[in-house]
Amino acid sequence: MHRRQLILSGLAATAGTVGLSACATTNNGQPSDPNYPIRSDQNAQAYTADELVAAGSRELGIAAEAIGGAIERIFADNGDRPTAYIAGEEAAGAAAIGLRYGRGALHMKDLSASQEVFWQGISIGWDIGGNASRVFTLVYGLYHPDMIYRRYPGVEGTAYLIGGLGVNYQRADGIVLAPIRTGVGLRAGANVGSMAYSRQRNILPF
Repeated sequence: MHRRQLILSGLAATAGTVGLSACATTNNGQPSDPNYPIRSDQNAQAYTADELVAAGSRELGIAAEAIGGAIERIFADNGDRPTAYIAGEEAAGAAAIGLRYGRGALHMKDLSASQEVFWQGISIGWDIGGNASRVFTLVYGLYHPDMIYRRYPGVEGTAYLIGGLGVNYQRADGIVLAPIRTGVGLRAGANVGSMAYSRQRNILPF
């Protein structure tokens, strides 16, 4: 009887260890590594509209009044303040199937230095042509820089123009990106099928 109790106690202890291990390695399917971005880490400092207007005007090389209207619209749409922004450049072209490649720097108030980021996307549409543009992207719901590196499937809503600037939204897992592009007309991204952000440049847009 005593031996049976020892065996049962051992099995219970083993099950408990496995359970604790599972909890330590997953959190809704995500590792619990403190360096891994999790939703509970919502402590990133946010940017004000004035800060973003100044940064956007500088990065895009346009007047503050021009980008101010676009940022005001984005703030109104999202009802909150961004925790990051990306400033960079991109090139795009399309002939039924479109491709878009970009490179920029991710800025967060909690970062001591900007972090490099690349993006590539593919679309299926009716437009033909190519363009190059500078991009200033407001980022909502980003609480750790590594959270940016993922695929953003589809585009919610169509692109719209404000003061000659194209704006659209990309969304994934609670993160919202609002790219503001110069000189791209209505091809500002309304027909982009998906966009992937990565640590290094990828030739394939998948």
